[in-house]
Amino acid sequence: MVRAGAPAPATVDLGDPDTFADHDLDGFWRTLRDTAPVYWNPPAGGRRGFWVLSRYDDIMAAYRDDLNLTSERGNVLVTLLGGGDAGAGRMLAVTDGHRHHELRKILQRVLSPRVLSDVAAAVRANTRRLIREAVEAGGCDFAAEIASRIPMTTISNLLGVPEQDRDHLLAQTKAALSADTEDVDETDSEMARNEILLYFMDMVEERRAAPGDDVISMLVASSIDGVPLSDEDIVLNCYSLIIGGDETSRLTMIDGVHTLAARPEQWRRLKDGEVAIDTAVDEVLRWASPTLHFGRTVVRETEVHGVRLRPGEIVTLWHASGNRDERAFERPGEFDLGRAPNKHLAFGYGPHFCLGSYLAKVEIAELLLALRDFTDGFEQTGEALRIRSNFLTGFSTLPVRFRPDPRSMKEAATQ
Repeated sequence: MVRAGAPAPATVDLGDPDTFADHDLDGFWRTLRDTAPVYWNPPAGGRRGFWVLSRYDDIMAAYRDDLNLTSERGNVLVTLLGGGDAGAGRMLAVTDGHRHHELRKILQRVLSPRVLSDVAAAVRANTRRLIREAVEAGGCDFAAEIASRIPMTTISNLLGVPEQDRDHLLAQTKAALSADTEDVDETDSEMARNEILLYFMDMVEERRAAPGDDVISMLVASSIDGVPLSDEDIVLNCYSLIIGGDETSRLTMIDGVHTLAARPEQWRRLKDGEVAIDTAVDEVLRWASPTLHFGRTVVRETEVHGVRLRPGEIVTLWHASGNRDERAFERPGEFDLGRAPNKHLAFGYGPHFCLGSYLAKVEIAELLLALRDFTDGFEQTGEALRIRSNFLTGFSTLPVRFRPDPRSMKEAATQ
């Protein structure tokens, strides 16, 4: 699909997934940042209107503001516009205050860098095997055959999801908040979300009867203020972990390869070791910005740039714009693997900063290292199809051809 040029703000509906598939919005976001940093997206298609924050500093301030803004009525447009999130007050992402703090402490036990050292080693081995096999084969659909397998394998191992169930779960996570094709509608997405919840309800019952050493068993044994987590609490947070643990990393990986294939000079910097891997990872994340936005609901009247926000109104914080804000980044429209500092918004900010950020960075770093070590370059060989979503951005397909690095492949064959 050829994407149309930048539309005029008045013609854009950010609540419509087709908006992001059909248009290049860089010009739109620049216009908002310069002329309407607090912008009202009017009601359309039977959906409510909502406020749009597009500047980096305003987004950061909103993330810090848990006095006037809340996550507990939903944190993405699909639930905010649908009347609220059923997991509010129980799922970490849509819980604030004391309970959020206590629930976050529980999940940090299994997602901290110290605890994840063995997981990181498994990510490395899995990633290098997949890349080596793809390079030996000459090419693949990177989205389907590599990016879809790394994060899902990792988070499934943590949750104790059997290998035979993972393709099914991957299909459901793809449909839950985005779609690979236009024939998946909101009803299909809701069914996918319910399917994930039902799947984990069965797993929770199994772990209560026979605990293991996985995250679900840990949650079953956890309590807040002396009260054990309910089955619904556990299921909702498993849903959040499987969605968050798969989507962000997978879409960032696909975008990173798509971007590097089109910028051989940046690939050469990576291949020749001219840029640090950690620095490159942050730029890949900034550039991809896989999570387009997060949302809040106004609970106390507040004001931003002279615009009054009233209780009950929806406010959306757009990473897609903040990560390109000229006020926060030099040359934000350039992909620069050596960019430093790089305080991007890909993982949010403040109390709700992504718990899985360390693991996501490990997965992306291991991908870049494996590409550097096993290939001398790669090229896109067909169309990269975009997903349909107003929450996530990226590609569902990415056919690529690899040029093997003879020295590295020979060394790998002897290991």
